[in-house]
Amino acid sequence: MTVLIAPSFAQGQCRPIAASAVSQPAAAQGPHSEKATTGMPEFFDEPQFTVAGVTDASTPGGHGVDTVVRTKEVLAKDTAALGRPPSADSTASASTSEASLREAAHAPGGFEANYQLGRLLVAEGKAQEALPYLERATQLDPPDKTAGEKADAHHLLADVNEKLDNPLKAVHEYQRAAELDPSESNLFDWGAELLMHRAFQPAIEVFTKGNHSFPRSSRMLVGLGVSLYDSGAYDQAAQHLCEASDLNPADPAPYLFMGKIQSLELTAPEGIGQRLERFAHLQPENALANYYYAVNLWQRRKDPGDTETSARVESLLQKATHLDPKLAPAYMQLGIVYSERQDWARAISSYQESAAADPQLDEAHYRLAAAYRQTGETRKAQQELELYDQIRKKTAEQAERERREIREFVYTLRDQSSVPTPQPKP
Repeated sequence: MTVLIAPSFAQGQCRPIAASAVSQPAAAQGPHSEKATTGMPEFFDEPQFTVAGVTDASTPGGHGVDTVVRTKEVLAKDTAALGRPPSADSTASASTSEASLREAAHAPGGFEANYQLGRLLVAEGKAQEALPYLERATQLDPPDKTAGEKADAHHLLADVNEKLDNPLKAVHEYQRAAELDPSESNLFDWGAELLMHRAFQPAIEVFTKGNHSFPRSSRMLVGLGVSLYDSGAYDQAAQHLCEASDLNPADPAPYLFMGKIQSLELTAPEGIGQRLERFAHLQPENALANYYYAVNLWQRRKDPGDTETSARVESLLQKATHLDPKLAPAYMQLGIVYSERQDWARAISSYQESAAADPQLDEAHYRLAAAYRQTGETRKAQQELELYDQIRKKTAEQAERERREIREFVYTLRDQSSVPTPQPKP
């Protein structure tokens, strides 16, 4: 199935940092603070898709493919988490009792009572009980006829349905909220719901609209970048993550997405390397900043004889493990550096530290087995290989259980008669 990508970024690359982007960083933008310069935008066209149903998640084959899919699922979840900030006004007024709200909810035109009671019950963890009140609220008109309050009711009803494992109802409610009030938060949460349930093309469309309406929303660019990456459009994804980091260079979130993505690639675009270098420069005491920049340098080194880069990578990784002694991937990368130098004693020590920091990191055991073979310790190598096989099997089973819990949206695109099921690309 062909990915539909807006013409403005169809050939995009992650461009190097312009001088102005470094010397004059954009001010931080809160996820709910931004409005378009001409006022609240309108959703200028009907969506080019329809979410028609849900189906069980597909199961990819092969260990390498499975690792890629798991990482993409993590990226989608991390993106959705950007849209779940705690609300400062998540409950009904303390002066309004639950009993009085229940009584008022049955009165004619009781939008406010139903909505406030639903919010109160959600805040108390009673999502199932809140459902009928929120459904009734969305069927009634607010006293002042404002679209914003009605949109809030649809949005909260969407949250409840997602929590109750009814994603189809949830996505339709998120869509309705965005149609009534196309705010940054409503558009983002609609796109994130589509992304979470692997409707990549619809998510791209919604995040693209959100980026056009709110060009200074970094999380909208992150959502667009992750949707493109999960759909297989890697260069375009990198471009938008770069743009997100340039909006507010002090925000760590876009860099963390870049770092996770580069772990799946043999090489990263030059622009990502410059952003990760900036991340390490701006946040030198951030362990992940040092680790991700080290990995990027390692990927971009000229050849195994590039001792200068190797030494720089080693220094960054040692700093990362000092800042976070539980950062298992950094120890493993140190082991890789030492293995290339054939410094097997230090490589073995680093792999051991990696496995101790995260006993479920199967690659650490695999590389440790290879290092033991180099030193002639065949019994230890065999033990590590057995651990590797056990962990890989356990991890695959857990990933399969988690994948079965994901419900994929089945959707149609305008002017297409089929109902395709999206397939993640490795």
